Amino acid sequence: MSIEIGDYGIWQRSSDTTPEVAREAEKLGYGALWVGGSPDGRLGEVERLLDATESLPVATGIVNMWRSDASTVAASYHRINERHPGRFLLGVGIGHPEATAEYRRPYDTIVDYLDALDAADVPRDHVILAALGPRVLELSAQRTAGAHPYLTTPRHTRMARQVMGPGPLIASEQTVIVGSGDDAAETARRFVSRYLGLVNYRTNLLREGWDEDDVANGGSDRLVDELVLRGTAEDIVTGIRAHLDAGADHVTIQSLGGDPLASLRALAGVL
Repeated sequence: MSIEIGDYGIWQRSSDTTPEVAREAEKLGYGALWVGGSPDGRLGEVERLLDATESLPVATGIVNMWRSDASTVAASYHRINERHPGRFLLGVGIGHPEATAEYRRPYDTIVDYLDALDAADVPRDHVILAALGPRVLELSAQRTAGAHPYLTTPRHTRMARQVMGPGPLIASEQTVIVGSGDDAAETARRFVSRYLGLVNYRTNLLREGWDEDDVANGGSDRLVDELVLRGTAEDIVTGIRAHLDAGADHVTIQSLGGDPLASLRALAGVL
């Protein structure tokens, strides 16, 4: 892959990702800033973040294929890459059937979308695919720089590496809360329970080896503890590095809580 994103990045929803956040991420030494929450295909916010920084790569995590057509996204890619060559990683994905009325033939839709990006001369090594199951993981290895799994544990990272082989990029997302106690536990459970209502994530967790009791009623304590790491910065970094030990190339950290940047500063001091 021709874009160097390092071992660790920051993942934030597009509504919370400001130029100030980007400059802080760059100052702290994170390797990339991931813009989550299905950013618009015109990608003006990505361009603003790149304009605000000197060398920090910015990635989308991810542009939703149903919401933004490939021709618009390809034009955005070329506009941004011309201004900031080698600093933009285009993350794309199919999203969830619960969120899209038109959701159908997901695998074929992904292939068609990647075909359109190819036809528009978007370099494959500047594209990364949201992927969870083996079939899409294989596709990500064949057609893009690699995979961006979300809401997974290191056991999924290990499986993804086995499926994808040694070359392609695996950029796993990991949610964290620097802190402990009842408030942190409640925030973690609220976060996880929202995703357990989506069939793609629930199915993937069962594929990882969790059982029906783990994904029922907002998630078992054990599942919540692995999906949202909590504790001191040192405790959390141990959990983050478990993804790298399992075969990930990059872990992008989503911090929950009252002041996510304060948490990312604390983690940067340990990382």
